[in-house]
Amino acid sequence: MLTTDKEKRESGDFYKDALLLLQECECQFMLGGAFAMFHYTGIFRDTKDLDIFCKSSEYPKILKHFAEKGYQTELTDVRWLAKVFHGDYFIDIIFDTVNNICTVDDSWYERAPSGHFADVPVKFIPVEELLWCKIYVQNRERHDSADINHILLKYGKNVDWELLLKRLDPHWHLLLAQLLIFQFVYPSDYREIIPKWLFDELMRRAAEQYDIPSPVEKVCRGPLIDQTQYEVDVKEWNYKSYTITTI
Repeated sequence: MLTTDKEKRESGDFYKDALLLLQECECQFMLGGAFAMFHYTGIFRDTKDLDIFCKSSEYPKILKHFAEKGYQTELTDVRWLAKVFHGDYFIDIIFDTVNNICTVDDSWYERAPSGHFADVPVKFIPVEELLWCKIYVQNRERHDSADINHILLKYGKNVDWELLLKRLDPHWHLLLAQLLIFQFVYPSDYREIIPKWLFDELMRRAAEQYDIPSPVEKVCRGPLIDQTQYEVDVKEWNYKSYTITTI
């Protein structure tokens, strides 16, 4: 969190320089994180990091370009994350999610809305993909449910709900749980934002779970939303670790 005017000036200069360098290297990228939140909700957060999303084929070009300009670079996790550092400030280059479910592809770029940030023209991560990524962030240390609720409240009428359901279809329970939380938090607003057909479909699926046999193997899907708190289930309680393949 930025607290002084000096930090805020430094961060603004860093963001602008970083975006100009990203454009200079002729890579495709989209803004996510706090600045996508601002784009869709108007909520502004002072932060020392800049989240950008790109395809996995783009991040090597970005790292090389910033390294040539004197920045420290790091391939933090080859499965989903790289970083660029400049003093106290840094860029998160995200090309997947930690659970390897939300992989950036060309369809994200095709639907990314245009805008400006730090007086630089940019693309923002599409709202459906922003929601898709955030719904899996349910850690003890960070839980993005409130972010999702604010996005739905301020931008939900513009969401492509059929696409969001398609994205979350293998893990539709998470979407239903989030919609119920939204209904709880905003009892006067949800009817105008959440399509009834979607709610009815998800509730039908939930009821149908009681009509089918229980899985033969004991599976814990908790690690998809929290990579630490469900370790005990797998390491001590003999649950199978969940993979992307679903029933």
